[in-house]
Amino acid sequence: MNRIFAGRNRGLRVLLILAAILVLIILIPGIGAWTIVDAGHVGVVTRFGAINRVVDPGFVLKLPLVEGVYSMETRTQKEQVEALAASKDLQQVTSTIALNFHLRGEKAQEVYQNIGEDYTNRIIDPALQEAFKSTTSQFTAADLIGKREQVKQIAFTELKDRLGKYDIVVDDFNIVNFAFSQEFNVAIEQKTIAEQNKEKALIEAQTALIQAKGQADAQKVLKDAGDLTPAYLQFLAIQKWDGKLPSSTSGVPFFQIPMK
Repeated sequence: MNRIFAGRNRGLRVLLILAAILVLIILIPGIGAWTIVDAGHVGVVTRFGAINRVVDPGFVLKLPLVEGVYSMETRTQKEQVEALAASKDLQQVTSTIALNFHLRGEKAQEVYQNIGEDYTNRIIDPALQEAFKSTTSQFTAADLIGKREQVKQIAFTELKDRLGKYDIVVDDFNIVNFAFSQEFNVAIEQKTIAEQNKEKALIEAQTALIQAKGQADAQKVLKDAGDLTPAYLQFLAIQKWDGKLPSSTSGVPFFQIPMK
């Protein structure tokens, strides 16, 4: 009788231990039979380290202790870096550039296998630097400022080509800012001032020409009307006289007579 009870107790203990192990496996997703892939991601399932399949977002069943699930984001992401390059006229250019991109969900398996989860640092950041250097080398420093939209489009196209072969889709590219050396900034400022002075001098010359032409036209009207008589011309001369007599006339000294 005691043997029967002892056997039953041993069997019960074994069942309890197995049940506890099963509950533990089910409740801990890391080593259990299930996991959850968040929305905007796909899950790459590996079996003993080798890629087995790709699963969609949601509840995912897996073999305990055998399979692992690695989440790969497929939503649009943003990467922003500081870039250093040189312009066509060898001016140093620094810029903050930003990229919007997303991963092709159906190609997540290839990306994970060929690049890994850290594809941003391995692929995207170097591509941003190289595309920026390649693009800025085609423009002078002044053109980089004046043709910013064209610069952006060229870099955008190059990034699409560079990243497309890695199954990374480029959504948008932006040049947040351009910065140049202090010497270049001073040169640009001096050039701007010189152009402003040149424009000001041109306006003043045009104004003087218009005034001279207007005065000539007025005198012509007076002459044609018979009003520009010698007496009138003498009157104009007296109006402009400063009260001083000339010191000579036709080379002959002119002696001023003191006024009493």
